[in-house]
Amino acid sequence: MKSLLDARRLSFAAGLLALFAAPLALAAPGAEGPTVAGIPVDFILFAATLLCVALFHHYVLQVALTGLATIATYKILFTGFKTGVGLAGFGLHMAHEWVLLVNLLCLLVGFALLARHFEDSGIPEVLPKLLPEGWLGPFTLLVIIFVLSGFLDNIAAALIGATVAASVFKRKVHIGYLAAIVAASNAGGAGSVVGDTTTTMMWIDGVSPLDVLEAYLPASVAVVVFGIPAALAQHKHMAISRDFQAAHRIDWARVGIVLFILIAAIITNVTVNLKFTAMADHFPFLGVAVWVALLLAVPLRKPEWSLLPGAVKGSIFLLALVTCASMMPVEKLPPASWPATLALGFISAAFDNIPLTALALKQGGYDWGFLAYAVGFGGSMLWFGSSAGVAVANMFPEAKSVGQWLRHGWMVPVGYVVGFFVMLAVLGWHPHEKHKDDAIAPPAAVSSMPTAAPVGGHN
Repeated sequence: MKSLLDARRLSFAAGLLALFAAPLALAAPGAEGPTVAGIPVDFILFAATLLCVALFHHYVLQVALTGLATIATYKILFTGFKTGVGLAGFGLHMAHEWVLLVNLLCLLVGFALLARHFEDSGIPEVLPKLLPEGWLGPFTLLVIIFVLSGFLDNIAAALIGATVAASVFKRKVHIGYLAAIVAASNAGGAGSVVGDTTTTMMWIDGVSPLDVLEAYLPASVAVVVFGIPAALAQHKHMAISRDFQAAHRIDWARVGIVLFILIAAIITNVTVNLKFTAMADHFPFLGVAVWVALLLAVPLRKPEWSLLPGAVKGSIFLLALVTCASMMPVEKLPPASWPATLALGFISAAFDNIPLTALALKQGGYDWGFLAYAVGFGGSMLWFGSSAGVAVANMFPEAKSVGQWLRHGWMVPVGYVVGFFVMLAVLGWHPHEKHKDDAIAPPAAVSSMPTAAPVGGHN
C-alpha cells in the first residue's frame, strides 16, 4: 500500500510539471522566448519544480530529476540555449557546465567523508567541556562556525558544526538550529574573498577584498539576530550533553587529515584563481585536489566508505537543481539599487547565486559589500538554497522540508533583513563604477536565441 501511495505521489508530481509544461509551450512568444504575463516560461517551469520539491520533500531527488528532464526537453524543443539549439545546443551547454558539476560532486561527497574524520577524531566529544552552560553553549558553537567559514570552505564549516552538534546534542538537533548552522557558515563566508564562491568570483573579477569585507557588518548582526533564538530553541529541545564519565582521547592523526584536506582545498582554490584562471573552466581542480588529499591520507586513516552511497544521492539532487538553474534566462536584472540587492538575497534562496553574481558583476553599479552579503547569506533561507544547506540536510534528512525549515528557521530571513538595513543605515549605499570594461562581441556572435548566464554552484 505504501509503495502504491509513493508511486501515486511521484506520478502526481510529474503530472504537475507536465500540466505546467504543456500549455506553456504555446505561450505568447516574446523577444527572448515564450512568456506568460511577462515571465519567461523557463522560470515558471523551474518554480514548478521547486514547488514540487516543497510538496514532496521525501522524494526530492526524483522530483528534481523530473524537473530537470522537463526543463531540458522544453529548452531543446522550443527555445534553445546560449550554446545553440536542439540536442547539439544542450550537449554544448552541458560541456560548459561539467567542470562545475564535477567540482560540486567531489566537494560534497569529499566533505561528507571529511566530516566523519572530524567526528571520529574525538574533538566533538571534548567540545562540551569547552562550550558554556545553558543556551550560550549552542550560540557559541554558531559563532565558532561563523569564524571558521571566514577562512575555510563554508560547506566544511557547516559540516563540522553539524557534526559537533550531532555529538553534543546526541543527534537531537532542532531544525531551527540546523538552519542557524547553515546561516552561520554562509554569513561567515560573505565578507571573505576566500570564504565563499561568490566572493571569490568578485575578487577574481577585480573587486577589492576591502569592499567585500564590509559584508561582515550585516553578517555579524544577522548571527546575533538568528543565533540567539536558535540557541534558545536548541537548548529547550536538547541541552548540551556533558558526560565526563569516559576519558576522551583525541585522534590527532584524523585532526591532521582534516586540516590537510582543507589546506589542500584552500591552496588549490587560491592558486588556480590567481595563476591559472583560464584553465579553471576546463578542469575540476578543486574537487580533484580534495580527493587526492583524501586518498593520500588513506594509509594513515581510512575514510568511512559506507557513507558514499548516501552522500552521492544527496549530491545528485543539488546537481539537478544547479543544472536547472544553469538553463534559466537570468541575463536581465533590474537596475542596480539597494532594493534590487535586497531582493537578490531572497532570489538566491531558490535560484543559483553564481549566475546572479556573474550578471551583477557584468552589469556593474552595485555596492559590492551589499551584494556579497545578499548573495552569500540569502541561500540560507531554504535548505536547498546553498551547498552548505544541502550538505547539512544530507546528515539530517528531517531538515529536507521547506515548510519545516521556514517554520522553525524563521529567524534566518529575519536576521538577513535586519542585517541588511543595519548596513544600509551605518554605511549607506555607495554603488561602484564598473571595475572593468566588457569586450564587445563581434556581430557574428550576436544571436536572437535566449541566453543564459554561466552558472556555478551555491555557496
